Amino acid sequence: MSELTLTVKRTIPAPQEKVFDAWLDARMLAKFMRPGTDVSVPKAETDAREGGRFSILMLAGDKEIPHAGTYLEVTPHSRIVFTWESPYSTDDSTVTLDFTAAGDDATDIALTHVKFPSEESRDNHKGGWTAILDTLATAFG
Repeated sequence: MSELTLTVKRTIPAPQEKVFDAWLDARMLAKFMRPGTDVSVPKAETDAREGGRFSILMLAGDKEIPHAGTYLEVTPHSRIVFTWESPYSTDDSTVTLDFTAAGDDATDIALTHVKFPSEESRDNHKGGWTAILDTLATAFG
């Protein structure tokens, strides 16, 4: 089951550079990395370079859910690839973000996450990533 994959796509109403940069900025990650309305991010840190690490502490009620990863690829304004480490992920799980301009003031983003321990985990992550991209779409206002 480790080769399960999901892809979520969304058009974000902001320029490509701003959308790309948001994924590398700890303050912005804390604002939009919320996979549910009951989830907050009290702490986010980034070392936004290939080989650098990030950490995101999600809080669902009083339950802390730590997430972390290593940036494997950072191609300015077009692609970010990182490992995804959480209590609900498997070894070698990665996320790829591809950014494409959709006019002057919008960006198409395709998020592909690979390797899950089960179909249920993949489906839960699909819901979480969809909510995160929906929140990102409102983060620039």
